[in-house]
Amino acid sequence: MAEKKATAKKATETKAAAAKKTTVKKTAAPKAAAKAVLAINAENVGFKAGDVYQALAAAGKALAVKEIAKAAKISEEETLLGLGWLFKEGKLANEGDKVTLA
Repeated sequence: MAEKKATAKKATETKAAAAKKTTVKKTAAPKAAAKAVLAINAENVGFKAGDVYQALAAAGKALAVKEIAKAAKISEEETLLGLGWLFKEGKLANEGDKVTLA
């Protein structure tokens, strides 16, 4: 009879251990979108202006800011920096809500 109690106790412990394993699931914390830090200096802004210029030249037509960012593979903020640079140099023309090379 002692053997039955020991076996029953062992089975109960095994079930309890299995229950703990299933109830204690580690869930990964949701990853926050990593925001890239944009260094604002003449060199970086100049490179972004080059990216914007190349995207507009390749398209050969007026594009919206989102379209330029997608074509140049840069963020919208970087696109706006590049556009500002190019507008200041007089290399861009405005067509409604779109931008084209002057």
